[in-house]
Amino acid sequence: MAALRDALQPVLPEDAGEAVLAGRVWRPDVAGPSVVAVRDGELVDISAVFPTMRDLCEADDPAAALRDADGERIGSVDAALQNTPPDQRDRDKPWLLAPIDLQAIKAAGVTFVLSMIERVIEERARGDMAAAAEIRAVVNRLVGDDLARLKPGSPEAAHLKQVLIERGAWSQYLEVGIGPDAEIFTKAQPMAAVGTGMDAGMHPNSSWNNPEPEVVLAASSAGRIVAATLGNDVNLRDVEGRSALLLGKAKDNNASCAIGPFLRLFDAHFTLDDIRQTTVSLTVEGEDGFRLDGASSIARISRDPADLVAQMVNQHHRYPDGAVLFLGTMFAPVEDRDAPGKGFTHKTGDIVTIAAPGLGRLVNRMLPTDRCEPWSFGTGALMRNMAERGLLRRK
Repeated sequence: MAALRDALQPVLPEDAGEAVLAGRVWRPDVAGPSVVAVRDGELVDISAVFPTMRDLCEADDPAAALRDADGERIGSVDAALQNTPPDQRDRDKPWLLAPIDLQAIKAAGVTFVLSMIERVIEERARGDMAAAAEIRAVVNRLVGDDLARLKPGSPEAAHLKQVLIERGAWSQYLEVGIGPDAEIFTKAQPMAAVGTGMDAGMHPNSSWNNPEPEVVLAASSAGRIVAATLGNDVNLRDVEGRSALLLGKAKDNNASCAIGPFLRLFDAHFTLDDIRQTTVSLTVEGEDGFRLDGASSIARISRDPADLVAQMVNQHHRYPDGAVLFLGTMFAPVEDRDAPGKGFTHKTGDIVTIAAPGLGRLVNRMLPTDRCEPWSFGTGALMRNMAERGLLRRK
């Protein structure tokens, strides 16, 4: 099996020198996680000031607060990164974790035209990968790519909906793709995400699945967008294609949510406008010699990121510990892997790299969910650990 460590390269943004980066590291010496700042390639433990990433994101100005926070240097980013792959880990030394903790982990679906078309295909194929190519041609002929210029919820979108209904081409995925209401669902539970350098999980019962490379925004409990990072919303296409009511089974499995490498906090050098123009790349490298490369820009999104966050956090939906939101996948791999017309699906050992110039690189190896590290350190364990370390205090 491919060594995950061999695939790891520097994971920091291209302009790391001016980026305000926060992450989380497991410290064996305290038997728990610490919030860290990245400074000159070093990890600085600031848990005495911000015990959780949730606390940092709730600050009035998280970027300024991170710059001002004093802490303990615990090693380099590169050393922790190289120690992160589970099968090559020295458990007496620190390793990287997903850069979030108590926040709700949410995802927006069907926010890009290409992914919307692929969802329609999944629905019509009823989870049968072999039928997808023929259905894809039919759907593209009916719908085309004009939807990229359509504003969701607009009168024009309502008219198109009526036309598609009359032609028998309407779908629940088109409803959330061009209708007024975005699809916002729970991807995983707080504390369940894996970070860069870790194994990501695909359910062994799935025969049609893929990575979903996405930008992830972090929002405070007030809905203020404070940071961004990268994510892989691993998806079981055959399961979701059988029924949309199986979305939880298709999305929420052991290690099936990857986020990282670090949160980049917004400041004068990097804002939401930079995210709106971000290009995200995807590379999949298999032990069978297969390689897939792709890239797309957030600029092609159908709904503005701020609108999606506003639909997630508002007076009707409260998240006292804040939330992170996957903005939706920009493309779904459809290249044939094994045989013509069979499309793409993961194989054990695939190395998936998701990258963006301003956010860095998220690298994971794909394993069956029952072979990934089990999730055992949850919110209760975090509270007990922080109490033992004296990190819980009254404000």
